[in-house]
Amino acid sequence: MPLHDVIDPQASSIDYLLLDVFTSSPFQGNPLAVFPEAGALSERTMQRIARELNLSETVFMTATAMPGVFELRIFTPHQELPFAGHPTIGAAWLLREIGWHDDQTPLVLRERAGEVPIRFDGEHAWLSTPNALSVTPSPLSRADAAALLGLSPETLVDEPVIGTTCGSPFHLIGLSCVDALAGAHATPALLSAPLKGEHGANVYLYVETGERHLRTRKLRITDQVVEDPATGSAAAPLAGYLAQRSSECGTLEYMIEQGIEMGRPSRIGVLVDKTDQQITAIHVGGTAVVIGEGRLRL
Repeated sequence: MPLHDVIDPQASSIDYLLLDVFTSSPFQGNPLAVFPEAGALSERTMQRIARELNLSETVFMTATAMPGVFELRIFTPHQELPFAGHPTIGAAWLLREIGWHDDQTPLVLRERAGEVPIRFDGEHAWLSTPNALSVTPSPLSRADAAALLGLSPETLVDEPVIGTTCGSPFHLIGLSCVDALAGAHATPALLSAPLKGEHGANVYLYVETGERHLRTRKLRITDQVVEDPATGSAAAPLAGYLAQRSSECGTLEYMIEQGIEMGRPSRIGVLVDKTDQQITAIHVGGTAVVIGEGRLRL
């Protein structure tokens, strides 16, 4: 039966688009739902829709404050986020794809974390993180992190740190080889109660596979383990942390591959501006592809 025969056009409904982000190929990257005209929805309804779709994040565009400035809100199935990388890149890319933005007018996305400037470079959309880089020691020791991940301490190349540019903090854990990355299996029972918190510990594992080329995995550990195929908000502090440790200055470019172990390969670009040994800005970039659209009856 055709879709238009199933949906009552008089019923209260709202349209959305489905994208894969940090990829140019369908069924790869990180899935995202975007509701371009969601200004009439309440916060409660947004949360219920995000729970119903059950994607890692869903974006609701709520207003256009002025030309080139769009307000949006980001929800997981369980909570609202002040900022997240793949929803921001996906929303920005979609605005240009549907003709709501051109390459000439500066684009700003207003999120709970603040205003996020966007620029386009060919098919790539680039965001600038709204907050500065913060790196602090992780409460996970090297031995604790190794046990948590089912690895030997020798496979960890350094003591874990916590990195953030905004939103959730990430335990950044460097590993010695791709085999260790692929073989990591977290045991939630070994994570201390304080680290589990309300939403668990976000662990970002990485291996340096070449000069400023990285392969990563992102795990969220609570009473279970959930893996994410592409995490821009983790890629930003990771690249910033590595740039901070580097003796080089200028604009350092990092390429991060994630999601390979999940069968959803993703490519995340990160540019780190560094002057006089100080990180002055971090930019995260990627592509996206629209793979579907739908109408949700409320």
